[in-house]
Amino acid sequence: MTILVAGATGNVGRHVVSHLAEAGHKVRALTRNPSGASVPVGVQAVAGDLTDPASLARAMDGVSALHLITFGGEGYAPLGTGAALISLAERSGVRKVTVLRGQPGSDVENAVTASDLEWTLVTPMEFMSGVFDWAESIRTEGVVRAPFADARSPMVHDGDIGAVIAKVLTSDGHAGQSYELTGPAALSVRDKVSQIAAGLGRPIVYEEMTEEQARAAWAAEGLPNEVIEFFVMAHGTDHGRVLQTVVDITGRPARPLADFVREHADRFQ
Repeated sequence: MTILVAGATGNVGRHVVSHLAEAGHKVRALTRNPSGASVPVGVQAVAGDLTDPASLARAMDGVSALHLITFGGEGYAPLGTGAALISLAERSGVRKVTVLRGQPGSDVENAVTASDLEWTLVTPMEFMSGVFDWAESIRTEGVVRAPFADARSPMVHDGDIGAVIAKVLTSDGHAGQSYELTGPAALSVRDKVSQIAAGLGRPIVYEEMTEEQARAAWAAEGLPNEVIEFFVMAHGTDHGRVLQTVVDITGRPARPLADFVREHADRFQ
């Protein structure tokens, strides 16, 4: 079985690729720039752009399982090529597809769920790699500035997301399922800062931003309005529910934020 992984060099996609490769599966890593991609030994980096489905024809040839994301292009803009991507997948012989969901009801999600493919949707509550947004201020000032201090989120380790997707792509019983993934605890922003400090072994100060200040900062980064609205909804809503999906599918517990920070301590030093 040949498995094509879109977003293969991203925070989650690279874990999907590594888990599949470690399990001995034949993997193609889809990227716009194969020559510059760092992939595990035995993995084939292939060229393609999700915003241009025709560019994926060679990459998808002979593929039986496919992992997709719902955004592409600049600024995490939602893809509008779902129907063409799924049509190409079906013509290429793909039987199984996973979708890493961002905003529900995306073009890709709608195309996948309307198809005859064995599809599975995977929805992380919040990626732990989101704390990389605070890396510069932590490095230079020892400070985190963020809004919505008390809104809780059971953020999930990017590697655990990748492990779930890899398992779904290579095992039966997941067709037509929609899985929500969480980490082991619901964390407020203050809790997140405390776990980052624990992971780094040094104090970090939290300074709360207003929603207006946060919107202005995201706009200054060049994020489109729909992404900013999604961020406000995602970060400003309390998500206190912790699920056992990671352990149910992978057989091992979800990992805490402090562990994630220790693994990536160089990003904060």
